[in-house]
Amino acid sequence: MVIEWLKFKINQEREKFIEKDAEIWTASLSKYPGFLGKEIWINPNNESEIIFIIRWKTREEWKAIPQSILDETEKKFAQALENRSYEMLESKEYQVRKFP
Repeated sequence: MVIEWLKFKINQEREKFIEKDAEIWTASLSKYPGFLGKEIWINPNNESEIIFIIRWKTREEWKAIPQSILDETEKKFAQALENRSYEMLESKEYQVRKFP
């Protein structure tokens, strides 16, 4: 399993950002066979910080999503947020290892 770890800074309502992400990004990504699930971590001490943890079966399945789909999804997301400001601060990739 591979983890996609994304950290965002938002300058708007946190709940709207999360709602639109579920409606647009999660709906789009979940159509692909490697998508296993997604968690959203919120910082109770900083409402402008959100972390997404996206689980993928393999890196190959994750990276097989066409860039055109990612670009189109991002455009829809930005429009749904009425082009309010948000910034991806960090993007990381982790591999999950399980031991007996």
